[in-house]
Parts: sequence; C-alpha cells; structure tokens
Amino acid sequence: MSGERAAAARNNAEWCDLVCACHGLPGAFDADAWSVPLRSPPWYPDAVTLRPGVPADALLARIDPGPGASVKDSFADLDLRPYGFQVLFTADWIHRPAADRAAAPAAEVARPLTPVRTPDGLAAWAAVHGGGELFRPALLADPRVTVLARYAADGALTGGAVLNRGGPLTGVSNVFAVDGDATPIWAGIPAAAAGAALVGYESGADLAPALRAGFTTAGPLRVWVRD
Repeated sequence: MSGERAAAARNNAEWCDLVCACHGLPGAFDADAWSVPLRSPPWYPDAVTLRPGVPADALLARIDPGPGASVKDSFADLDLRPYGFQVLFTADWIHRPAADRAAAPAAEVARPLTPVRTPDGLAAWAAVHGGGELFRPALLADPRVTVLARYAADGALTGGAVLNRGGPLTGVSNVFAVDGDATPIWAGIPAAAAGAALVGYESGADLAPALRAGFTTAGPLRVWVRD
C-alpha cells in the first residue's frame, strides 16, 4: 500500500497546488514535499509531504509556520507538537483501481454527475458546497480539473465532487451531498471519471460511502495546524 499512498499524496498535492495557483500563490515541489511559502487558502495546507521521514525542521522552513499554518502529514509520521502544532484530524488515503465503466444502479443513471462548465455554474456549485470564493473560475479552464454536480429532477443542486487528473491517476475531493448522504455521489464518480484509477482521502462517517463504491484504504494521514 505504500506506493498507493505515495501516489495519492502526490495527486492531492497537485490539487492543492492548482487551488493555490488560482489564488496567486505559486507552490513548489521536490522529492520531500509540496509547499507554498505564504498562507494557503482556507481548508488547504501550506505543505504536503510526499515521502516518509521528511525532517520537520526542513519542512517548516519552507512555509510561514506562524499561527494558522497547516501541514498534511501524508504518512502520519511527523511530530509537530514541539513546534506548536496539534493534530486537526486524521484520515485514510483511499484508492480504486482502474476499471471499465461499471454500470451504476438505475437510480443513479437517472441522476448522473455532470460537469460544471460556466463561471456562474461554478459560483452556484460553490455556494451549495460551502466553499464560496475558494473555487475560482480559472479551475474550469484547466484540463486536469472537472467539477461535477448532481441535480434533482427540478434542477436543484443536490451534491457534487471535484476530479483532478495527474498522470495515470485521478484524484477525488470535495465530495458533498445536500442531504448528508454522499452514497449517490460516490456511486457516480467512477463512471464520471471514465474508469480511471482513483485516489483521495476521507475520514469518519465520510469514509463508508467511498468504501461502498469500491475504494479501499491505503494508509493513514494526519493534518497538523498551529493555533
């Protein structure tokens, strides 16, 4: 599972880099980590480790380590408590191998996930998601990114997700459902991703619908934050 975890971490770092770039915050990659030198947007880390055993001092030197700083500890092997950080949450990396487009249940075929293609559509999606200004229109112009929405028969937005392609993998993030049940969203993601190998991470009750959709866990991660 170590290879799957490293691949998932890399894909997630690429997504964080895309989001930061849309906010005018260029990031940097090397063998150890991805990082951004100025404070990242809300909900996004200032650094993501890409291998086990990254030295904490060297990692924190890449970012603004003051209050509000956050680090995605992709291999759950850092101890940032001596630097004033605490664990915000723990989660599991998840992986689903590439497969032919599986036939979804009939109920899901009737309400498939569809791409959001316009800035107005993205603004409406982001308002329901709760991210608001976090999601910039530049994301729609990037061929690696697909913002997905699910609509009810009356046209109301009922949920969605984001896909980001990097090499042979497609990352899944920002999965949400208005009624709190993300099972239909996860069920529709493999078909929306055209059968690509999928990676992401989830925690707590949010993990169960991903596992029902054919994902397996690939190892733990932690997110650290400094108050």
